[in-house]
Amino acid sequence: MSDNIIKTPPHLPLIAPSIIAADFARLGLEVRDVENAGADLLHVDVMDGHFVPNLTLGPDTVAALTKCTGLMQDVHLMVTDPEKYAPLFIQAGAKHITFHIEVAPGQRGLDLIKRLHDLDVTVGVSLNPATPTTTLGPLLEAVDLVLVMSVNPGFTGQSFMPEVLDKVRWLRNELSPQQRLQIDGGIGIRTAHQALDAGADILVAGAAIFRNPERAATIRLLRGDYPK
Repeated sequence: MSDNIIKTPPHLPLIAPSIIAADFARLGLEVRDVENAGADLLHVDVMDGHFVPNLTLGPDTVAALTKCTGLMQDVHLMVTDPEKYAPLFIQAGAKHITFHIEVAPGQRGLDLIKRLHDLDVTVGVSLNPATPTTTLGPLLEAVDLVLVMSVNPGFTGQSFMPEVLDKVRWLRNELSPQQRLQIDGGIGIRTAHQALDAGADILVAGAAIFRNPERAATIRLLRGDYPK
């Protein structure tokens, strides 16, 4: 498997546990547990207290996790200044960076994508539930991944917003087979299958995995791998 799983051709859906829902008193053990349970990558939510009303993880967390897991870290920057922070997370070991179209549209976003590709990582662009897909413009062809938020970002445990599935369907038709389509927010067994049917191929799930003792079974069900 590639050390950057986003570069692999889409086949089975990828499951990305969001560590924001993990028990931080035992984070290393939590991450190893979901790796053993079949997770494909880790989703790392970074919040600056400005773009979203919460403050979370820094590069030191990514650096620490590289010492205890082989899973690739998918860093989701919910920050107003991704140009400043993205290189710090890459230096810490991140292989993928997603930033928000709301803070870096148009040429600013294109310049950031090029800069990050030059640092040998894959790049994604995310859009909030209220943001139309038309804002993506030329960035759509330049990125490796599009992340559709199915809750308003900032806090874990929110309810899934089914209206964003129309965006997922539209994006699946616009993206190439080599580009990934990720969804994040309120993903559980039922909503996971709605998202997969709409065309998503990476599911971010926090509480559904980390707050469930049957993690391996949950990951299989999220992926749609039912027992025969």
